[in-house]
Amino acid sequence: MPVSALPKSVTRLINELARLPGIGPKSASRLTFYLLRVPDNQAAELAEALQALKASTRLCPVCFNITEEEPCPLCQDESRDAELLCVVEEPLDLVAVERSRSFSGRYHVLHGAISPIEGIGPEDLKISELLARVEKEQFREIIIATNATLEGDSTALYLQRRLAGGGVRLTRLARGLPVGGDLEYTDEITLSRAMEGRHEL
Repeated sequence: MPVSALPKSVTRLINELARLPGIGPKSASRLTFYLLRVPDNQAAELAEALQALKASTRLCPVCFNITEEEPCPLCQDESRDAELLCVVEEPLDLVAVERSRSFSGRYHVLHGAISPIEGIGPEDLKISELLARVEKEQFREIIIATNATLEGDSTALYLQRRLAGGGVRLTRLARGLPVGGDLEYTDEITLSRAMEGRHEL
């Protein structure tokens, strides 16, 4: 059996980094060797930040966003519209909506989407918590802001069926052409949806 050219600690970090999404073995190796070259205090700060991330964060008991306080700052913010709810798949989707500065209501994070292929059903998401929240709180509109994927569409359809008849307006994010996009490079589905969602000038 050949002897490994790398120490066990180096190989271990490469393997752990390679498990991260979007990081392959080559990127993991580059990151590991970069960390070997940085000053000790910089590597220690990274290790401390990772430990603090796991020790300090939890899910908000109201919206299930990631937070360090309960409830999260968004749920505590009384200036937000408490009758408007935006349902997203992941915390990063919430961040994207907030970055757009186009929404000032409340959120609910599902932590995934229904995907029978991956064995993810409604019971694996924060859907029962959403239904309980809708019964308890008074929303005038619920925006289903799931991704424009097969899983996102399936999740939106499921939520529509479960929430229909409750006297709350249900809406879905519009889909269309990206800003700066050329028609000739746009896929057929996006172009078709942009055509269907056209509005008055």
